[in-house]
Amino acid sequence: MLRILLLLAASLLLLSGCGIDADQDVLCRRLIPAFESDPITDAWTRMDAEDRRVVRIDYRTGGEAHWIACRYAGAATEAGRTVLEAVATDRTGWLPPMRFAMLEQWIRIKPPRHDAAPAAAIVRSPPTAWTPWLFLLQQVINAATVACVYGLLALGYTLVYAILGQINLAMGELTMVGAMLTAMAAAGLGMAGWADWPPALLGVLVLVMGFTAAQGWAMDRLVFRRLRKTRSHTPLIVAVGLSVAYQEGVRLLHGARDWWPAPVLADRHDLIGDGAFTVTALSSQLAILALTGGLYALLWGIMQRTPFGRAHRACTDDVAAAELVGVDVNRTVAITFAIGGGLAAVAGAVIALYYGGVNFFTGYLIGFKALAAAVVGGIGSVPGAMLGGALLGLVETFWSAYFVIAYKDIVAFGLLTLFLIYRPQGLLGQPRGRGD
Repeated sequence: MLRILLLLAASLLLLSGCGIDADQDVLCRRLIPAFESDPITDAWTRMDAEDRRVVRIDYRTGGEAHWIACRYAGAATEAGRTVLEAVATDRTGWLPPMRFAMLEQWIRIKPPRHDAAPAAAIVRSPPTAWTPWLFLLQQVINAATVACVYGLLALGYTLVYAILGQINLAMGELTMVGAMLTAMAAAGLGMAGWADWPPALLGVLVLVMGFTAAQGWAMDRLVFRRLRKTRSHTPLIVAVGLSVAYQEGVRLLHGARDWWPAPVLADRHDLIGDGAFTVTALSSQLAILALTGGLYALLWGIMQRTPFGRAHRACTDDVAAAELVGVDVNRTVAITFAIGGGLAAVAGAVIALYYGGVNFFTGYLIGFKALAAAVVGGIGSVPGAMLGGALLGLVETFWSAYFVIAYKDIVAFGLLTLFLIYRPQGLLGQPRGRGD
């Protein structure tokens, strides 16, 4: 354990830089007047969660919230970082080749406007001694949202593994399904004028959770229950097959294009600043934190104070013994898969409404990272899943902010490798045998 803590300390000391590339930010902001005639206010820049070549700017004009996304040939510090490849807006989606070519011609002949959130808006005064610490605090706030996504999905992995000793690799695809359904529902709410109405958003979340919970239940009832006594790698192979089937099914039904829902709860709150840098938080970030905390507390209460929770703990200790004393193992496992599917849907909804850019492949890498978070925290441990998600979110966000973004995933999975070598049971997991 001491060795792991020393390795963690060494890793965090390394995280001490490049955030959003200023040149990419300025170039993307220069494109906004091509789509807007009114002055731009409250512009805020972020990078896409999955493709770090994409810079997205949320802004307000004429009292309405809009966004523009620019994809470059390379991420920050990489070759091609200022070569624009594609542009999308909340009104048009990704521009077709002809419109994009016309936009490139427009930017060559159009001088930059001073009301389009120019580069001066990024740094308003010389840095002070507090600026690095404020930037650090901003990364902690940004990491909290990422940690919520990983933590929620890691809970689904850990609940299933705790009771079966098997990893359902198709859980990431339930996140993708949740993200796609949320994106489509958000588009419908936008057309109805209810995009920022909290009860409507909550209703969408409940419906999506119900759908993916039913998908999780069906996975167990139709597939994994039949393989429960199998002592080979067949369940793992079947899970990979389910993952591919979900990906291809969604691709054939909805195509391979990205969905970019309009941002919701995008009001920005300035927390603290020194003139050179201001720490901000969005209403959506606060809502995500509150939602994740509430769901975790609800799950903890279910696991500790309900008959299902007692049955789950009994099956976790020894499935055969639990069955002998009258526990309905099949029902307990099915509910566990349903809960995992519902939590995966919440993670997908966060990805869709906060990050955007969801497609049929969204759940693949997210699923593996959430599995890494579950292993780091101690797969089988509910608190460990949230701890692992928080740790992975911090490492990813800090690395993206201070170092070359291209190596972010290498660092994340390198951390997983260290834990598998030196502490396979994770931070909060306990080495134990399983009774079948």
